Amino acid sequence: MKQVTIKDVARAAGVSYSTVSRSLTGSPEISEKTRERILQLCREMNYTANTVARSMVMKSTKLLGLIVTDISNPFMSEMAYYIDGQTRDRGYNIVLCNSLRSPEQERILFELMISRKVDGVILLPADSESYRNLSPLLGSVPTVFVGENLRDAPESYVTVDNFRGAYMGVEYLYGLGHRKILYFGKRKGSTTHQLRSEGYEAACRDLGIRPHYLNNTFSSTSIKHGYQLALQLFSQPLEDTAIFAATDTNALGILQAAEEKGIRIPDDLSLLGFDNIRDSGLPRIGLTTIEQPRKLLASMAVDSLLDKIENELSGYTHRILTPTLVERTTCRAVTPEG
Repeated sequence: MKQVTIKDVARAAGVSYSTVSRSLTGSPEISEKTRERILQLCREMNYTANTVARSMVMKSTKLLGLIVTDISNPFMSEMAYYIDGQTRDRGYNIVLCNSLRSPEQERILFELMISRKVDGVILLPADSESYRNLSPLLGSVPTVFVGENLRDAPESYVTVDNFRGAYMGVEYLYGLGHRKILYFGKRKGSTTHQLRSEGYEAACRDLGIRPHYLNNTFSSTSIKHGYQLALQLFSQPLEDTAIFAATDTNALGILQAAEEKGIRIPDDLSLLGFDNIRDSGLPRIGLTTIEQPRKLLASMAVDSLLDKIENELSGYTHRILTPTLVERTTCRAVTPEG
């Protein structure tokens, strides 16, 4: 079937090519009556705008690239949801890709975004080396990193204060009387996890308690991996009175393993998470957690990127948001030992 062109629509409407074009772009030079007649005709004729041709003229595709590590991760999917909503409200659409935590795949996807002429890229990094690996490409397209603290790197990013969030979590558990707090899920290769474990350790030091870690031996963080690690932990007598999980997905895996092993939370063991993903607030879960303000992170990332694109702002911005504690039902007060 022959594709309907803008010239076909103009011929059927008995108007010029430019009148149809202006009607489609919402030009104030076209009356509302004429615009409605032409739009109705476009629908009847199944006309689809040639966005490639239009982007060549306008020098803008109105497309933004979004690269996440793993869309199956609840935090990533929720961030993608909020970012997509924010960009649609601003007249842009998203091209979504998964790096699967592979630096090589991340670079390939970034190069793909450049070749597809996206107006900008929002990147949730694969690992702590993402900025260094992508540095030669960053000058090709406006870019904003989300969720990794690049510290003093000359590139825009939006993140939560992971160090402060972990510190806050230990303070909360200490205030409930806990003196043996296990940090569950410390993982290498991630600035986010590094900052959280550093915040945990600093709080323990300042409060005079001994840091105690269970490392994540897997390459990623998930409910499944949290469950498997928790089964190993619960196979031996547990002296800790509280677990501070590095992520909510880890915490959800711990809840599953605890139920199987007959460990009551919070009666036998208090549990604190980090992220406040959507499932954490479900009635039968009720996870107490440190919240990352995902909607605000998304909004600030989109605002920062569109400032670069639409206002042609040079330079970079570093935005670090303060996390908050969300109290639910998985932590309880105990009598401090000693």
